[in-house]
Amino acid sequence: MTEVRVLEDTLVLEMGTFITGPYAGMLLADLGAEVIKIERPGTGDPFRSFEGGLYSPHFQAYNRNKKSLTLDLAGEEGREVFEKLIRRADVFIENFRPGVTEKLGIGESRLRSINERLVYCSVTGFGEDGPYRHRPSYDTVGQGLSGLLSLLMDPEDPGMRMVGPAFSDGLTGLYACYGILGALVERERAGVGRRVEATMLESALSFLTEPFNSYFATGRVPGPYTRPAVSQAYAFACEDGLSFAVHISSPEKFWRALISAAGREDLDEDPRFDSRHRRLENYRDLQDELARTFGARPREYWLRRLEEHDVPFTPVYKIDDVLEDPQVRHMGSIYEQDHPTEGRLRGVKRPILYDGVREDDVAPPPFLGEHTDEILAGMGYSREQIESLRDSATV
Repeated sequence: MTEVRVLEDTLVLEMGTFITGPYAGMLLADLGAEVIKIERPGTGDPFRSFEGGLYSPHFQAYNRNKKSLTLDLAGEEGREVFEKLIRRADVFIENFRPGVTEKLGIGESRLRSINERLVYCSVTGFGEDGPYRHRPSYDTVGQGLSGLLSLLMDPEDPGMRMVGPAFSDGLTGLYACYGILGALVERERAGVGRRVEATMLESALSFLTEPFNSYFATGRVPGPYTRPAVSQAYAFACEDGLSFAVHISSPEKFWRALISAAGREDLDEDPRFDSRHRRLENYRDLQDELARTFGARPREYWLRRLEEHDVPFTPVYKIDDVLEDPQVRHMGSIYEQDHPTEGRLRGVKRPILYDGVREDDVAPPPFLGEHTDEILAGMGYSREQIESLRDSATV
């Protein structure tokens, strides 16, 4: 089947660093947009150098399917190249602190005066105004201020050790992409672009729709065990040290299936667990009861039993385990490619299929400035002009 590129012929200019802006750009690139990542000559996106060199795995994670153009906007020649690109761009993405783009001469009003159809996306920690607008913000800040971090930390851990990936950063990139796509659809109807704003704080807040609505309705403050208890989700360690999790939710049939698989039908007669309401109230007690049972045999035994009884279950995989799972392998979720200098590269494909199709031809993350000459030549610059720009350290 033909590869589906729904954003083909859409030009995106990205001046993003680390995760939020680059992730939004990569999501658009995965849908077929031409994404040009504009980077500082010599150093580029700081994520490049997280493990030495300029091609760290952190950078690779958020920059596939893009082109890299090095460009110094401090000089007249660099601004001229940039503004020529803006004239034909559909989307511009930046994740600087408020006020920085104006200092660089790339603020929304300036760029819209060049291209009124431009969709201008600004990603910040807290927005353009308010008491925190000038604060630096990274993922943990967005998680903490939104309340998300309180739902990911065990209150019984005296060290309050943090766990988990960069949720706030990732959510912000997703919401920024969502806003951009909506603006592109409207532009086809109205003929003009929009300013799209996404903040780390509100992206994490928006993701927590259920905990906030629960608090508004009940006055009870959710904690890290609230969602597992309501969802009746449990994780258990088995005799062989491996673990699995179940999520039996509200249908009574799954509760009965679980206790049948465990050989613990007696729990249905226990007054602590004889209704869903009581199981929620006594969540930790039920966890302890079942943990003793499931800890007596190896995981493979229990996985067979759970599947036979139609219980919603999963082994608790580590990242390397995921790659060997039969369903993951069947879905072809991982791509592999041979890079001419970096060897074998692997990554996770986009999760969206159109008419049963998604891309198989993934472009590797670019080297710093890899496409500078190609882009400039495509804009009409001669070899001599490109060399002159390079000699002046503009590119």
